[in-house]
Amino acid sequence: MARIVVLDGFTMNPGDNPWDGLARLGELDVFERSSPEEIALRARGAEILVTNKARVSAETIAAVPELRFIAVTATGYNVVDLAAATARGIPVSNVPAYGTDSVAQFAIALLLELASRVAEHDRAVHEGAWSQAPDFCFWRTSPVELAGLTFGVVGFGAIGRRAASLAHAFGMPVLAAGRPGGAREIPDYTPFSWCDVDELFARADVVSLHCPLTAENEGFVDRERLASMKQSAFLINTARGPLVNEGALAEALERGVIAGAASDVASAEPISADNPLLTAPRCIVTPHMAWATLAARRRLMATTVENVRAFLDGTPIHEVR
Repeated sequence: MARIVVLDGFTMNPGDNPWDGLARLGELDVFERSSPEEIALRARGAEILVTNKARVSAETIAAVPELRFIAVTATGYNVVDLAAATARGIPVSNVPAYGTDSVAQFAIALLLELASRVAEHDRAVHEGAWSQAPDFCFWRTSPVELAGLTFGVVGFGAIGRRAASLAHAFGMPVLAAGRPGGAREIPDYTPFSWCDVDELFARADVVSLHCPLTAENEGFVDRERLASMKQSAFLINTARGPLVNEGALAEALERGVIAGAASDVASAEPISADNPLLTAPRCIVTPHMAWATLAARRRLMATTVENVRAFLDGTPIHEVR
């Protein structure tokens, strides 16, 4: 049986998403986490490596002569040195589109929190502010009605389209733009409007990022682009942290250039203690959890098992190039 090593399995299965399907395909070793120093040692002798965020470097690939296949338990696969794997003839497979509904739902949840400030007012009530109020109601910030506001989506792939459809259900007109450096992604028959990125930032009341990180778009949400937004606008990032210049965003929030922001990602993860978003006003930060519903993780597990089985059968699927 093939020796299968999972380098960092905890986030995919913290106890509610068993590895049974993978265990039936070979001799399985699962490590919850692997430090950079531990990766090469734990990979030794593996024919199949399974990784989420643990980096499979060219050095690791060279040090494991038995290695025949790498399965990435995510859609992004930049943790693998693809050139080194290709040079060795080692296929690399990822898991496309497992979290579309979960991530889109989370983006809208962040939008609803920015607009309605539910957690802030729940906390105020529990702290006694309502019981001491002179009126039958109170609010720290007036809720924002979404109907009629424009929802702008940068990156109109599966997640961006799903988030747009949810926003549209709230009565929000939708603007869509391809990622900087990318091609036009919106089908002509959708009920949404297409524009370029600069126009979207200027016109939208909500800008939601749903594009992959590339050399062309790293840091593209910068001081100038933030300054082009409406003062009442919200920025939401459930894509990748480095898309946004975090210092510029914190400064924009401090100066009231935009009304609020929410990010499920950061430029370095786990987030650095000195990240400026942690002290910026009107800024929600969550710990890269939009993908992590049990439903999404079960799809992730099922497709990973399919990827390994297909490789063992001699017909790899979901290969990345």
